[in-house]
Amino acid sequence: MPRNSLAPAIIAGTLAAVVLAACGGEGGSAPLGPRAPAAPSAASLAAIMVTPHTDSLDTNQTVQLAARGRSSAGDSVPVVVTWSVSGGMLDSAARFSAALDGEYTVVAKHSSGLADTAHMTVKGKAHAPAPAGAECASPRAGWVWCDDFEQDRLASYYEYITDGGSFQRVSGVGKDGSYGMRAHFAAGQVSAGALHLALGRTPQAYFRPADAGTANYRELYWRLYLKNQAGWIGGGGNKLTRATVFASSTSWAQATIAHLWSGGAGDNYLILDPARGTDAAGNLVTTTYNDFANLTWLGQGPGVTPLFDAAHVGTWRCVEAHVRLNDAGQSNGVFEFWLDGGLEARRTGLNFLGSYSAYGLNAVFFENYWNAGSPVAQERYMDDIVVSTQRIGC
Repeated sequence: MPRNSLAPAIIAGTLAAVVLAACGGEGGSAPLGPRAPAAPSAASLAAIMVTPHTDSLDTNQTVQLAARGRSSAGDSVPVVVTWSVSGGMLDSAARFSAALDGEYTVVAKHSSGLADTAHMTVKGKAHAPAPAGAECASPRAGWVWCDDFEQDRLASYYEYITDGGSFQRVSGVGKDGSYGMRAHFAAGQVSAGALHLALGRTPQAYFRPADAGTANYRELYWRLYLKNQAGWIGGGGNKLTRATVFASSTSWAQATIAHLWSGGAGDNYLILDPARGTDAAGNLVTTTYNDFANLTWLGQGPGVTPLFDAAHVGTWRCVEAHVRLNDAGQSNGVFEFWLDGGLEARRTGLNFLGSYSAYGLNAVFFENYWNAGSPVAQERYMDDIVVSTQRIGC
């Protein structure tokens, strides 16, 4: 069972103040030093000022937003704000864009109740069609995150691991000949990169959510398109994707993990492999990332299609997974996945968390990690990632 994995990256640097944003992004982070001015008290803060205050954009054009405070003395001062937007997309660096023509408002709100609003007018140039593969230009109801890789959204993942350039956004390798992610394994290579996406409420600032960062998700669907090159050998290469609940402010301890990775005969099948990181009552018992000694494995659910054998590689396949966490004290959780729209495996009656409820599903991983190393140099590709509160489809 492929239960080794990437160790969490440790990033050295200056202490940073992270500003969470609503409706599609979060604010940036700014280094703090001994000379950084103190944020004003609510009593001395007179106004919030957003720049630019108005702007006119083409469809899919991006504008950088910023917020400052004005003190009662008239000075410009730094502030921590929560962002919200009436539509379009606001990314992790407070950059706004919209795929559809229209009028949009972006609001920066301070905890004191003071706020300011920017007004964005979006109008396309001759209404040019979206490029091939640009699924994220028209997000559907329930979508929390979308990445078709036509725009570079890699900075919105809390970790983008390239493994020395092995995992890259590349033109021409996507599902429609568009942009996609290419993972290249050298012979014997174990790790060939990953995308680690955070969303919803998280216990640490390091896990930068790509959405508003306020939801406790009890149910999520996520989908990716996957292609292993023609002639691919060696099975599935172990890791592919998982959803998890990070639950600690001091470590990467997990309250539950919903793995979808490869196994079975010849390692050719995708397999559901859920695990609980709490005791039956809901007390967190894991203390580190992938704390196997303290995880309770809930039983595998193998797929029925040998996805990684010679007859199935070389073409794009649509993989969608779904997790519904159990209600407190009940064993009614669900974990299932579909391949090209057809149900492959389903596990029901799962006790994912006991009565634990401090955090919901707050991270989804897309990984290239081969426990024993790839037998030869070969590549696989990912495209059209979506995370949603509703069924996505292919």
